[in-house]
Amino acid sequence: MNLQNESWYQIALWFRQVSVMILKEFPQLVRDRAVFAYILYIFTLDIIIASGATLELKNAKVIINDGDRSHISRELIYRFRAPYFDVVDVDMHPDAALRSLDHGDATLFLDIPANFNETLQRGQEPAVIQMLVDTSIANLGYLAASYGTQISSELGAEWVGQHLSAAGASVGSLPQINNQRRIRFNPDINESWFSSISELLAVITVACIFLPSIAMVREKERGTFEQLMVSPLTPFQIMFSKIVAMMIVMLIGSALSLFVILEFLFDVPLRGSLPLFFALTALYAFATAGLGMLAATFARNSGQLGMLLMLIVFPIIMLSGLWVQPESMPIWLQQIINLTPLRYFIDIAYGILLRGAGIDVLWDSAVKMAGIGVILFTFALWRFQQQFK
Repeated sequence: MNLQNESWYQIALWFRQVSVMILKEFPQLVRDRAVFAYILYIFTLDIIIASGATLELKNAKVIINDGDRSHISRELIYRFRAPYFDVVDVDMHPDAALRSLDHGDATLFLDIPANFNETLQRGQEPAVIQMLVDTSIANLGYLAASYGTQISSELGAEWVGQHLSAAGASVGSLPQINNQRRIRFNPDINESWFSSISELLAVITVACIFLPSIAMVREKERGTFEQLMVSPLTPFQIMFSKIVAMMIVMLIGSALSLFVILEFLFDVPLRGSLPLFFALTALYAFATAGLGMLAATFARNSGQLGMLLMLIVFPIIMLSGLWVQPESMPIWLQQIINLTPLRYFIDIAYGILLRGAGIDVLWDSAVKMAGIGVILFTFALWRFQQQFK
């Protein structure tokens, strides 16, 4: 019986020591004004600013040489309109237009030949127009070329349909492909839904790695690390308490972003279970905190830590599939990406927030993420224990 009471006493003492260590982190964080302001910024203004920028084609400058000046050429020009295009000149000489493209003053140059309408009326050969696109910014150039091609193709299809009807032929009697699209989860293709969630996942990743590591390095800078080393606390308790404390801070910041920024400002629907999202976000915080604590074991001050975290955070965010599809990367790089927790947290976050998926769908991603987290935490704990010897 005494042994049982002693065991319960040791367990209670262990949790009391950890809880005291967790609670002491919050006043220290508030007193560190730079870090506290940084946390507020990344969970609020950073997401708003990043979501305001768009990867869609908006007001791309178009210059045109209308050598035909017919009703059909004017119809074609009219279709290059806002919000995708902004026609700045419809009577520019081709040489001047090429110089504008070279200088970056325009994205697209549309050259309509003088016999454009006449060629269409004869119907004996294709009516050719020339479209030159500046693709120095590859994404915008690709979108401008795609939209321009779609506009000219739709006009050509309408022209053919009108002349077939005039000739007594029915367009509906011709063989056609009936393409029926069903857009799920984001029917309006609202990019702010994607960009705001992506930026939230990015700042969660930064917070999960940065906050526990800076809390540990600040102990070294303030000279209190030696006190921790001679205290009755074990290395696991010290490391675990800092991770849990910063995990709580990160979850509060995530809730602020989720309900104030995503739901209120950007109308993100949040279709799935929010308790499940926060539970798996806490699991992700544990999975990635090991990276930060590992970096803290090598850094002697916050300056060194900042350089180490840049080497860790940016490759993880850029190569995890957050902004670039993993399928578009080389096979060897995809294998490396699969070793990062963020790769699986992306599937979890989008699955819950936009698709309304449950744990029955996401359990494999959660298990893989937890497995990677255990490995990282164990290695970081081993490195941390070496400093006590």
